[in-house]
Amino acid sequence: MPLGEEKNGACDRSIYVNNPHLDSMTDDFLYHFNLGTSTHDLPAMFGDVKFVCVGGSPWRMKSFIEYIAKELGLSEPNADYPNICAGTDRYAMYKVGPVLSVSHGMGIPSISIMLHELIKLLYHARCTDVTVVRIGTSGGIGLKPGTVVVTKQSVDSVFQPCLEQIILGKPVVRSTELDGELAEELLQCSKDLAEFETVIGNTMCTLDFYEVTISTCSRIIWGISYS
Repeated sequence: MPLGEEKNGACDRSIYVNNPHLDSMTDDFLYHFNLGTSTHDLPAMFGDVKFVCVGGSPWRMKSFIEYIAKELGLSEPNADYPNICAGTDRYAMYKVGPVLSVSHGMGIPSISIMLHELIKLLYHARCTDVTVVRIGTSGGIGLKPGTVVVTKQSVDSVFQPCLEQIILGKPVVRSTELDGELAEELLQCSKDLAEFETVIGNTMCTLDFYEVTISTCSRIIWGISYS
């Protein structure tokens, strides 16, 4: 989704962070990226970024950046795309042209940590007009295998479109509704390509893979007793 703040009815396309202390810090070290404002020239490295694609697997995100380099006509024979976060084993990051590709690992906590540091990275790099898209696989209900789902809304394990966190001992609930205009644009791109079936729908995001989704592969099957 696009990152920015709405002011007086107009969208400020610069990256918005709700933390006034960042500008007074002499150094902001993004620990899990192994990047910092005093150790790296972030505007020079990332200032031209317009699209950020994130996904779970480091290998997938490297494959994606190799693919997108060819699509943009920026690939070269035997080109290698180094992991910008090579100094840490937490996340992997690759860049070609205006596209940044970042792995986020598995689960909401891992994604949350990555997003905090990613948004601060884009802020320190003084990026503008940035769109972030998560790409990955999921199960589907009532859809043919291989269907691409453009998510308009993420729901939790009880089908509520929100994310609840405990912050300073108090519950904070945030909406998980995504950018509808971007979803429609992505759907239209798929129609223009006409290569695979694409729909707009909702995606469930839970704290667990096996038990919440009642997988028959789970260690425990709830609601079933054995004698």
